[in-house]
Amino acid sequence: MISIALPKGRLGSSVYARLAAIGYGCPGMEEDNRKLIFEDGEKGVRYILVKPSDVAVYVEHGAADVGIVGYDVLLETDPDVFELLDLGIGVCSICVAAPVGFEDLHQAPLRVATKYPRTAKSHYAGKNRAIEIIPLHGSIELAPIVGLSDVIVDIVETGTTLKENGLEVTERIVGSSARFIANKSSYQFKRAGIEAMLAGLEAEA
Repeated sequence: MISIALPKGRLGSSVYARLAAIGYGCPGMEEDNRKLIFEDGEKGVRYILVKPSDVAVYVEHGAADVGIVGYDVLLETDPDVFELLDLGIGVCSICVAAPVGFEDLHQAPLRVATKYPRTAKSHYAGKNRAIEIIPLHGSIELAPIVGLSDVIVDIVETGTTLKENGLEVTERIVGSSARFIANKSSYQFKRAGIEAMLAGLEAEA
């Protein structure tokens, strides 16, 4: 049996639809319940629903053979997995955003609120700009509004939330989309099943 770690939430809906389109649908996942593991004995697939940022952890450590995860997570955590395919869904960008009209005067370390500290540090290191990382996990947009930070580094999809809070994108760091990843050992020992799933995803991409 192949275990696949799938993200819960907004990205999950698109991922479930893509899997259903290639014959790996699991109706139970669309039902209103709190189950986190579903099995399809006929297809030999176990579905594990996890927080999007945890998908790569499950795959890297072998709790799941394969998974679908945002590239932003891969960039931030650098897991030891095989990245097999860009699915082209969940498209967004990691960006720097600041209050409209903000100007960086370079007079002190730039205060950066983010849930992507590794990505932010790498970006500003490349610009030789001293920063202070302020780690946050929710409502990142609030930080510069209340004076906690100068700017934020966060995922931006449409930019609507930024605009509604008086912020604007000042730099685009990198694009992100959902990626199909595999545990390195699983790919060796369950290659036939994984490549069959990969082939279906490639045909739909």
